[in-house]
Amino acid sequence: MPVVRPPFDRLGADPGRRRLLTALVGAPLLASGGLAGCSDDAATSTQDGPVELSVFWWGGPRRATLTEKVLRLYSERNPRVTFRVTWQGADGYYERLATQAAGGNVPDLVQIDDAMLTEYAQRQIILDLTDRVADHRLDLRGLPEGLIRYGTVEGRTMAVAGGQTHAGVVFNRELLRELQVPEPRAGMSWAEYISWAEQVTEASDGQVAGTMDGSGDYRALWLWLRSQGGELYRGKQLGFGVEQLIAWFELWQRARRARATPGAALVEQADSGEPSRQLVVTGLTAASFAWSHQLPELQRLTGAELGMVGLPGPTGAQWARASMFWAAFRGTRHPDTVTDVINFLTTNGEAGTVLGHERGLNASLAVRRYAEGSITDPAQQRAAAFGEAIADQLGPAPAPPPKGHAKVRTLLVATAESIRVKRAGTRAATSRFIAQANAALAA
Repeated sequence: MPVVRPPFDRLGADPGRRRLLTALVGAPLLASGGLAGCSDDAATSTQDGPVELSVFWWGGPRRATLTEKVLRLYSERNPRVTFRVTWQGADGYYERLATQAAGGNVPDLVQIDDAMLTEYAQRQIILDLTDRVADHRLDLRGLPEGLIRYGTVEGRTMAVAGGQTHAGVVFNRELLRELQVPEPRAGMSWAEYISWAEQVTEASDGQVAGTMDGSGDYRALWLWLRSQGGELYRGKQLGFGVEQLIAWFELWQRARRARATPGAALVEQADSGEPSRQLVVTGLTAASFAWSHQLPELQRLTGAELGMVGLPGPTGAQWARASMFWAAFRGTRHPDTVTDVINFLTTNGEAGTVLGHERGLNASLAVRRYAEGSITDPAQQRAAAFGEAIADQLGPAPAPPPKGHAKVRTLLVATAESIRVKRAGTRAATSRFIAQANAALAA
């Protein structure tokens, strides 16, 4: 059950203790009260009475603190709008949201990612924002075109990026200095990257592997496919065949034979995607794959200085990718107010300054410039510098993944693991994956 907090104006004077209790409970946090903040000239709703919006997102205590602060700012400017907020960790988030959807009581404003965007749009769970974008009630003119496109399903704007991120290699700078191995560089081919990882393993006498095993990482596979003119998806089907996927798995088999990656048991820990289990954080590899917006969180989990470069291959394989989206519940009683809140979270300079890069680079280019000097956290600065360095080299954005993407991701991890521990031959496992993935996409 969630922990219920009273409105903010009745909270006690010890916020540190409240944060500690929240962390100890380890459950979704529910808070109600006047949160706040909108553009000076924004209209919140056509209604005259008070409006309470429910908001739900996943993340940690830091994201909660910053998001609640921004919502307070909105309410200060729009006193009749208050918020009932709930947040939790990523594990179980969509299960809870599915339960709410089944009961027709989805929060007014929710955070979703590309794994569920298309499915929620097609099931008519989230509000179509197209008309509001057309008349600029929801003003996306300051967002990169690719970032806007990535929130579009079948030609309709269904969500707005809460931040922009890119897939990257996170590496341990201090370890590489100690081993006297150069840092990985942007634009390395996949073969060069694996060769670099071999050097790390050799230099450490096998104490540390060079890189995580990326065979089950859909981000890496997607960019590898795009670097060859392919795609992860073509419409509602996989965008690649058996032979391409076999080539991908064989690339990682060669890496394992060369001891560029750690043992299978350690790799399976990292496959969960949990930041605290990232092998670069636990010290078991010199490098891992992660989203750029995760760099500050990963840095907080280790005392070693972390750096970041893009995944191997041409930068043009990447695109302006939403780290996550803000979407409105189709059944909200206050669509205009929810739209205005999304507008504020996305395009307001003060809001952008408060949020920093907690959800990635701010979606709005103007807000990025406005908030640039306010970012003091070194890891956030490095993440921002990485994003800005590749901004002019990004390729065109694909359509958001089709319904079934979450299942495909799970199948890819399972297939990679079965090959890694030799439960199945590469061709047999790959053929089975292709059949199961296409079935999941067709369901």
